[in-house]
Amino acid sequence: MLKQILGSLLVAGMPAASLAGGDHGHHALNQDGAILSPENGETDQNYDILAAHVHRKGRVVTFHMTLTGSAGATVPEKNGDLAGAPVHSYVWPTSLEPASVGFEGGKGILALAATSHPDFDDTPLFDEDGDGDVGNDGAKWHSHWVVLTPNDACGPGALSVQDIPDGANPKMPATWPGLPLYIDSPGFSPVLDEQEITINVSFSDASVVDGLKYDGVTSALRVNQSIHAPLLCVVDVFDVASGDLSLPGELADH
Repeated sequence: MLKQILGSLLVAGMPAASLAGGDHGHHALNQDGAILSPENGETDQNYDILAAHVHRKGRVVTFHMTLTGSAGATVPEKNGDLAGAPVHSYVWPTSLEPASVGFEGGKGILALAATSHPDFDDTPLFDEDGDGDVGNDGAKWHSHWVVLTPNDACGPGALSVQDIPDGANPKMPATWPGLPLYIDSPGFSPVLDEQEITINVSFSDASVVDGLKYDGVTSALRVNQSIHAPLLCVVDVFDVASGDLSLPGELADH
């Protein structure tokens, strides 16, 4: 079913061997074992994946992605209301169990995401723009753990962020933002460096990620017009590093 959402994905060409100018040896594109993705002239270059990579050093796991264009340079237009609000995202789907980061009962794909959405703020503990207000900076790129599940209510073969049913009270991570979704706002800052986006994630127990497999995705999501389950649907897939969401990447140790 997951492959169905990728059926219209257009790919062309081959990934560039290196990026022009500067020292880019640390970029995903130049890492052994990275998932390499063909350049796609039909996709916004700022969401066109050239490579995705995940590596570990001690308790810190680095998720990074190289784009054809400039990471984070394209953000969604403001909708003016939560209902129908757009969300843009860089996503690393993983093979990790949702419980590994504190979710109880998550039944889908645990993914790390960097998102931008100007119509609402779902990081109530953090002030991303440094203006003294923790509730006005949803448009700034920030990180989430989310649990993605197939949900035909979002469209045939589509995905949504897993909802928390009315009356349910599953265990959530300490930095859960209070939304009725399997979503965490851990505060790991995305680093945007030309063609590269990077998120460094710390784990109290490094062995949790042993055997981790991953992929890279760029996508658009949208809040339901009725602000009701499914609350947050994946409505467009811009690019998938592997081409088929098969999670072929393997965690590297640095």
